Amino acid sequence: MIRFSLIPWEYGVRNLFRRPVRTLLTLSGLTTVIVLVFIVIGFIRGLEHSLTASGDPQVALLFSLGMGENLEYSSIPMRSSELVAASVAGIKEFQDRKYVSPELYLGTQIELPGLDHTAMGLVRGVTQSALLVRRQVELESGNWPAPGEVLIGTLVATKLGLTDQQLATGENIVLEGRTWRISGIFSAADSAFESEIWCRLDELQQAMKRQDLSLVAVTMNSPADFPDLDLFCKERLDLELQALREIDYYQGLKKDYGPIRMLAWLVVFLVSGAGVFAGLNTLYGAVVGRTRELSTLQTLGFLR
Repeated sequence: MIRFSLIPWEYGVRNLFRRPVRTLLTLSGLTTVIVLVFIVIGFIRGLEHSLTASGDPQVALLFSLGMGENLEYSSIPMRSSELVAASVAGIKEFQDRKYVSPELYLGTQIELPGLDHTAMGLVRGVTQSALLVRRQVELESGNWPAPGEVLIGTLVATKLGLTDQQLATGENIVLEGRTWRISGIFSAADSAFESEIWCRLDELQQAMKRQDLSLVAVTMNSPADFPDLDLFCKERLDLELQALREIDYYQGLKKDYGPIRMLAWLVVFLVSGAGVFAGLNTLYGAVVGRTRELSTLQTLGFLR
């Protein structure tokens, strides 16, 4: 009676070192494929999580009519924040202070003194009212910016391609031709605000030679009060404002990034397919190169 048995495990391990170059190349290829897949999937998940965490259901944004999601190009009158606070019912209030945050938001070149490094960064000019509206923001170190100072989000260094030490508290950056001292670092619960640089609204307006705002962020008592804000924008045609819930704004951005996510998943599919094909090709080459040896083993009674 003929008995068949499996090839011993030691035989397979020993053969890995018969062709060390091929084994090393196969291992390197598989490692590269796995790392690339994890990087792309991490990028997709990080983007989705950041946009989801950024929206607050009680916060509404007022910005220029017809701007869509392009807040950087929005321009509204400086008096808009005061008019909204005085005219709209349902705005959250604490000790006679309305939760209304006038903001100037833009993208500009960021430089470090003494270094030949320039990168595009996001800057937001705010007042202390921003801490009332942006409830997820927490000061990790340092202080609220004084004149000539800025706050740095925890992800700004990564966005600009710098190290955390280069953007530590007390260091300087160059913004709009002026040197600013970093007064502190803030976090924002993994939201998109962590990639921004915050400074005093009046100083950013002076640096930009602007007297307008990009947007006004408002915290309502409840999401049900949003129609009052929307009605104000429709009645005050002279201000040319539109109101949008913050969660809807970031959902719109999420849709805009849809093609990028699809492209990223396509890259994952192509890289994974290439890895599988390369692995099969390597195995095929290994089997073809040892046909006689494998035939002899089968003759002796070993299974494939």
